[in-house]
Amino acid sequence: MSEWGIGKPVRRREDDRFIQGRGQYTDDINRPNQTYAVFVRSPHAHARIRNIDTAAALETDGVVTILTGKEVTEDGLAGLICGWMIHSKDGSEMKAGGHPILATEKVRYVGDHVAIVIAETKAAALTAAELVDVDYEELPAAISLSKCTGADAPQVHGEAPRNICFEWELGDKAATEEAFSKAAKTVKLDLVNNRLVPNAMEPRAAIGDYDAGRDEYTLWTTSQNPHVARLVLSAFVGVAPEHKLRVIAPDVGGGFGSKIFIYPEETACAWASKKIGRPVKWTADRSEAFLADAHGRDHLSHAELALDEEGRFLGLKVKTTANLGAYLSTFSAAVPTYLYGTLLSGQYGIPAIYVEVDGVYTNTAPVDAYRGAGRPEATYLVERIVETAARDTGIEPAELRKQNFIRAFPHQTPVIMNYDVGDYETSLTKAQEIADVAGFAARREEAAKRGKLRGLGYSTYIEACGIAPSAAVGSLGAGVGLWESAEVRVAPTGKIEVLTGAHSHGQGHETTFAQLVSERIGVPLDDIEIVHGDTGRVQFGMGTYGSRSGAVGMSAISRALDKVEAKARQIAAHLMEASEDDVVLEDGAFTVKGTDKSLTWPEVTLAAYTGHGFNTAEIEPGLKESAFYDPLNFTFPAGCHICEVEVDPETGVTEIVNFTAVDDFGTIINPMIVEGQVHGGIVQGVGQALYEHGIYDEESGQLITGSFMDYCMPRADNFPDFKLAFTPTVCPSNPMGMKGCGEAGAIAAPPAVINAITDAIGTRDIAMPATPARVWAALQNTAKPKAA
Repeated sequence: MSEWGIGKPVRRREDDRFIQGRGQYTDDINRPNQTYAVFVRSPHAHARIRNIDTAAALETDGVVTILTGKEVTEDGLAGLICGWMIHSKDGSEMKAGGHPILATEKVRYVGDHVAIVIAETKAAALTAAELVDVDYEELPAAISLSKCTGADAPQVHGEAPRNICFEWELGDKAATEEAFSKAAKTVKLDLVNNRLVPNAMEPRAAIGDYDAGRDEYTLWTTSQNPHVARLVLSAFVGVAPEHKLRVIAPDVGGGFGSKIFIYPEETACAWASKKIGRPVKWTADRSEAFLADAHGRDHLSHAELALDEEGRFLGLKVKTTANLGAYLSTFSAAVPTYLYGTLLSGQYGIPAIYVEVDGVYTNTAPVDAYRGAGRPEATYLVERIVETAARDTGIEPAELRKQNFIRAFPHQTPVIMNYDVGDYETSLTKAQEIADVAGFAARREEAAKRGKLRGLGYSTYIEACGIAPSAAVGSLGAGVGLWESAEVRVAPTGKIEVLTGAHSHGQGHETTFAQLVSERIGVPLDDIEIVHGDTGRVQFGMGTYGSRSGAVGMSAISRALDKVEAKARQIAAHLMEASEDDVVLEDGAFTVKGTDKSLTWPEVTLAAYTGHGFNTAEIEPGLKESAFYDPLNFTFPAGCHICEVEVDPETGVTEIVNFTAVDDFGTIINPMIVEGQVHGGIVQGVGQALYEHGIYDEESGQLITGSFMDYCMPRADNFPDFKLAFTPTVCPSNPMGMKGCGEAGAIAAPPAVINAITDAIGTRDIAMPATPARVWAALQNTAKPKAA
């Protein structure tokens, strides 16, 4: 077994260049004769464009050109697309309003794209952008999610009456109603899943560079899936034929979902580079990121849970209104439907579930996938109503969960998903032990003596990752397959190059993917190179999101390695005049069982290219293989997170004093990297629970929380040391046995935190983010805080 192989906490190889400032991000790249772009953005949430006067701006020193939606239309470019088709409960297709690259007739949110100013310097472009005179006829805006579907609400898109894009349903309504008719108790809860602004460390950026001699485009962009970007820009928008467009996503400083999507900015940069015959570079500032990056979450939900006399769950009813923003983003229709409704069974054997989701337009930034994408919203709803049911029935929260856990697998839920394997009670029990739940009462009593309120909250979550199979998601409306590709190229010297369709933007693929190869072949990590993010080098792949890189991307690599190893063994067998069945590869050498015959990996790989020692008519020279892997099923990471908080009743300030996470991720390649993923996810989840909230003024549609002055981000000193453990069950639906770990913390943490706060202050519910002001106000309405 390789010392760098599977299960080893190998330090990330890529960190060396990042720590030393030698990474290459899109903004680090500069092209000869490059120009700079700045976008003119709408200051209004909803307005008609009467006229765009660029005369004064064009006279600014250094301005090359200014392009508007008029030129986009004249060049025959189409708008951006949504890649997932949803049908309403009546069978009708969703009402997909147009998503222009540059607005023509109307703007639909503050920050909407009106024009692109291109100049010799960014300073000149900024100056000129201020001089572009847009004559707007301001219109009433639909901002409030609770009011946007009213008969008199302003219409965002004429194609969508009452701003309803779709009215979707899942589950058996009649069976659920019957379950409720037999219930001994019904628990009801209204929930808000607050809007979030992703805020990756690296803002989005793009460089479009058209080569007139070759009639080819190159686009450098901060993307999680460059091949899909190329496909959309070529086949649907019409920027260039696919074989004439190369998309490169170099080092990317965080994505969290917000860099999955195809945005107007990179589209405009690629298109404009041909218009002016020069490269066009754009880099967002943080204010633009707040306004124009796709936001996350933003649900209003009503949930009802039916229980029998013993506390067993009988049925669940959910009605959700999901904000889609002003336009349908690339995967926005899937997030509140098939990534949300299908996870409402949680870890529980709920016999009947029925969910309705209304996807609605508002005059706000588009809403799409953000770390977890639908699964955090589902887990929050399920774990909040289960916690509420425990308190309403008087059954201890952990016990109510245990008696409703699924124990037999595979398990078919009422909402599509078929869970393949899991052991939920083991995760909960281990989390209780690590968190010392048995000693909580004493800690609560001690906190009360200090005038503090102490609470404990559970979150037992499940998620669906590695979204698949392609045929299944295609039947549900996905516009692409969700397989992954890999190619393994072995050089004559034995060095190995792995080209993967997955993309790394902080996950550590250059280390973990190499660990798999080292485990299989027995060569050191330094002999392995991982290549990703370049459509000019890598065969078509689907990118990274939904915790798919391991279960899907590494499985494709594993399949390609199978082929490489098989051919190398065949060559080795010929060289050693042995049967292939007797040749084994171990620790970088081929040996013949029961003999002292042996060849090193480099000896065999060199022979593969010289063609000596074997019949090249029977075995082709060379050693390069590829594979496409389409999973058999989703993977289902699961676990239990326990949060313990202390609340100051005088100020409402909440302190997280303990946080325990016990997760089942299946096979773990690098435990150190996995722990880092869990840490980051928890921090983002706590950010939603306590600090972050994207708020628009309901009259003007202005983003009130448009900077870090108003949008609160979690910091390191807001957290204790996390206590982590793993209870793996091996996933049967992929050759690696992996499940995915990237989103678990963001999914599990919010309900754990809110359950702990409500436990501490003795209230039924509190809205996220549970700011000091909200907690303090809730305490004023609580009759008997537990510290009294």
